[in-house]
Amino acid sequence: MADPKGFLTTPRQVAERRPVAERKQDWKEVYPGGAGKALLPIITKQAGRCMDCGIPFCHSGCPLGNLIPEWNDLVWRDDWTGAIERLHATNNFPEFTGRLCPAPCEPACVLGINQEPVTIKNVEVAIIDKAWESGDVRPQPPEWLTGKTIAVVGSGPAGLAVAQQLTRAGHTVAVYERASAPGGLLRFGIPEFKMEKSQVERRVQQMKEEGTVFRSGVNVGVDVTGTQLKQRYDAVVIATGATAARDLPVPGREFGGIHQAMEYLPQANRVALGETVENQIVATDKDVVIIGGGDTGADCLGTAHRQGARSVTQLEIMPRPSDERPAGQPWPTYPMIYRVASAHEEGGERVYAVSTNNFVADADGNVSGLDLIEVELVDGRFTPVPGSERTIPAQLVLLAMGFLGPEREGFLDQLGVELDERGNVKRDKSYQTSVEGVFACGDAGRGQSLIVWAIAEGRSCAAGVDTHLTGSSTLPTPIPPTARPLVV
Repeated sequence: MADPKGFLTTPRQVAERRPVAERKQDWKEVYPGGAGKALLPIITKQAGRCMDCGIPFCHSGCPLGNLIPEWNDLVWRDDWTGAIERLHATNNFPEFTGRLCPAPCEPACVLGINQEPVTIKNVEVAIIDKAWESGDVRPQPPEWLTGKTIAVVGSGPAGLAVAQQLTRAGHTVAVYERASAPGGLLRFGIPEFKMEKSQVERRVQQMKEEGTVFRSGVNVGVDVTGTQLKQRYDAVVIATGATAARDLPVPGREFGGIHQAMEYLPQANRVALGETVENQIVATDKDVVIIGGGDTGADCLGTAHRQGARSVTQLEIMPRPSDERPAGQPWPTYPMIYRVASAHEEGGERVYAVSTNNFVADADGNVSGLDLIEVELVDGRFTPVPGSERTIPAQLVLLAMGFLGPEREGFLDQLGVELDERGNVKRDKSYQTSVEGVFACGDAGRGQSLIVWAIAEGRSCAAGVDTHLTGSSTLPTPIPPTARPLVV
């Protein structure tokens, strides 16, 4: 246990972000000096709020089963080396989850029954950032090689996790990525102000030093076929994510200036990193409308602010969530409450319970506005509210309504894997698909989900692959691929 009275004497405290006027002028992380450094002055006392609660429900809230009370206690005792060892025991990339995960562990914290929960996510990112700074994060190459070869297709969090685990187990692993550099949406989808790409770069470099091979700029299914990979390698892992974006088929969708969020965000990321993007989609001096109220929508919001948008409006078809935990979502479930991301602090309007009837265009065929109508839930269906129609201006519309699963054409068709009823890759309890020697993990198998689930599935899938190739495995026991978190 950490401080025996910490949860009674120490209030919850989080690091202060940089002033809005300052951070909107650059692409650096919103915390001064980065999240971990900003937290150091307060994090020891915050870790001391962790209780000796008997049954730590934070374990159930976290898909990775992070040993949260253990590393909270070690931080409180100023044993940072011990803390990173316990953190890395369950999580390959805590710098990613510590910045990007919505922290379902915190609503499951026992302290959260009647107080503010422990700042678990903040402690996590403080541990890993200090470990990088002190040199406690080092390559862990295998002692010997098995002679088995594995192709991992996709280098997002699931692909990186499965590749690192299998490399450390002694297998020869090649990670294929169709983009110009590894990282998937971690690199090209997540804006710099949420996670600077140096975090991805140094993990990739660590993996290279451990022996993982990265083959970027290779579009599997086009440049090399799934059949060729299966013939060339002893096992193939599908970790392509769920990149088939949900569209909005309403009149006027064909007008210019209407784009998927994942057309817009990668371009902005590349420019923020110093690259040149021809015909870049920009929000400068435009009225921007973002359709979708989730994390991707917030990423678009913060990006539009930094590009100098005239106005930004974020639309959500669901009603505004309550500020407090709803009665139907009791502890330790993950409550659907009103949350304010750093991008929301920076401006813009959030409009709830509205639906887009159609888009409006100017004389050149470019979008100039949206016709909206308010909706309400009646018997589980969204029903228009008569007389609530209105038009709002928009010269740039970004669709951030989520994803429908993995892209099926090409690679998946070539492998001939079966899909489940939701259109995701079907797999068994060891993460193997209907094709022997072909495995699937992350969003490609479970559908759009959290980064923490992607890493958890990557680690568990690695154990399935290792067992398939060697007959047994010392890697962590797999979680069932059909498992759902305690939180909803």
